[in-house]
Amino acid sequence: MRFRTRMKVAVLLLALLLLAPPAISAAATGTILSVEGKVFTAVLEGTVGVSMENFVTGVLARAEAEKGGLVVFRMDTPGGLVSSMRAITAALLESPVPVVVWVSPQGARAASAGAFILQAAHVAAMAPGTNVGAAQPVMASGQDAPDKDMKLKITNDLAAHIRSLAQLRKRNPDLAERMVTHSVSLTSEEALAEGVADLLAPDMESLLLGVRGRRVLVKGEEKILAPESGTPAEISMTSREKALQFISSPDIAYLLLTAGVLMIVLEVMSPGGFVLGTSGAVMVLLGAFGLRMLPFNWAGIVLLVAGIGVLVLDLMVGGIGILSIFGLAALVTGGLILFRAPGGELLNVSMSVIGGMSLALGLFFLGALFLVVRSFRKKAVSGREGMEGKKAVVVEDLRPEGLVRCHGEIWKARSSSGAFFVKGDEVRVAGFEGIVLVVHGESGSANPAEDTHKAKEE
Repeated sequence: MRFRTRMKVAVLLLALLLLAPPAISAAATGTILSVEGKVFTAVLEGTVGVSMENFVTGVLARAEAEKGGLVVFRMDTPGGLVSSMRAITAALLESPVPVVVWVSPQGARAASAGAFILQAAHVAAMAPGTNVGAAQPVMASGQDAPDKDMKLKITNDLAAHIRSLAQLRKRNPDLAERMVTHSVSLTSEEALAEGVADLLAPDMESLLLGVRGRRVLVKGEEKILAPESGTPAEISMTSREKALQFISSPDIAYLLLTAGVLMIVLEVMSPGGFVLGTSGAVMVLLGAFGLRMLPFNWAGIVLLVAGIGVLVLDLMVGGIGILSIFGLAALVTGGLILFRAPGGELLNVSMSVIGGMSLALGLFFLGALFLVVRSFRKKAVSGREGMEGKKAVVVEDLRPEGLVRCHGEIWKARSSSGAFFVKGDEVRVAGFEGIVLVVHGESGSANPAEDTHKAKEE
């Protein structure tokens, strides 16, 4: 019995010894798990704001729910709000699904807030001909912080944030920090050489090949990327997100503000059912939402309002177009300086939009001005001025006062020369004395004696 018990113990120990080496070996060697699954792609284009923030979190939530293996964000942004940028970077850091931020297509940029988002990604990729950087902060009005200590505080805070992101992703923290402190901007080739970007990829196929087998840190755990082959699943913005992103475009915000202010001014000048005023107010509110999403310059706002005011003033005074030229110049200048990217550089409205709006307004106001000037030269056809020179028929003898019919109305009239006119005579209106028409002869005689004799014979 003792022998059998000892044999059982020996067999059990042998089994434990046979199983122990693989477990010990796996722990000692630190086996890295590979991340497999579907690839999701989404486009981050335009201003970094609330709509983009909601879109990013929605894409990451869907990728996690469907057990995706990789999310690729194709980004092209001039920057945006710090609050939305921080929310997006936090979502990327907490994502259980690896994320690639790819600055694409050629000519795209990851400026200002986009530079932070690129550094927060597990893999920072760029297409040839793109750039990244210029992340020095400015206030929402487009100006630097008014207080030097406050500016230094904000700059140091953001510099530490981007530095920590670069360190976490094993990139160049010093150069990333200089993007904030000195507005450094790099091309894709420079970013790759300096260690700010991980990969250079001209298209999606080469991007997926480049990330395959790459080791990344996902929520503190190192993993190997092994995305599925095939066409990635595209995730697009919802209609609501597209609308909000559309309104926050610099071009659209400029058009909404300009058209809205113009409609309000025209409504004040000539009230007509509040249609123009209501439409203008809605446009201004939508444009104000765009201003909330964009760093704007107060000088641009003032120039836009002043330009429209000068155009309307030229129309009211019936000028010769000089004021309209100055008004159009103010509109163009206001559009050029209306927005500033948080890197300090101007975030201009596109010249095609500025040119089209200025041309349309210029033609409208110059055409209206031409009609106003031409109306001054025309003879009046209504009112008192329109009655001067018109024919009237005597309905009650003028001796020298009586009644006449003019324009279908009965008027009290007086002969301008004291001549007498009898019923049926035609006279012509010479002017007014209060509400009395002053008339002169048309077919009647101008001699009072002859008129008296003629009346006696009749």
